[in-house]
Amino acid sequence: TNEAISFSQLKPDFEKAGAVVIGLSPDSIKKHDKFKQKYDLTVDLVADEERKVIEAYRVWVEKTMYGRKYMGVERATFLIGKDGRIARIWRQVRVKGHAEEVLEAVRAL
Repeated sequence: TNEAISFSQLKPDFEKAGAVVIGLSPDSIKKHDKFKQKYDLTVDLVADEERKVIEAYRVWVEKTMYGRKYMGVERATFLIGKDGRIARIWRQVRVKGHAEEVLEAVRAL
């Protein structure tokens, strides 16, 4: 949630740098719409309910919480260059300061 809020707050800066921010999860469009409204998000959210993109980017991973293993989405950010190729990947993201770090990387492209 905090990550999506941070990217929404910086959306004008990303746009000025020529970038588009897209959030992706296996949640439904309806859940995304509620989430966007609840937190006043301005970034685009894409529903990948069949996990095609999530699995292609290898972020559908085994996780552990309270000793219980389950499958879920790894928090990750992919910076795609204008050529359509992955320019940088952040895995196991720490939310604080992450959106700013990604913005700096966009500006450096």
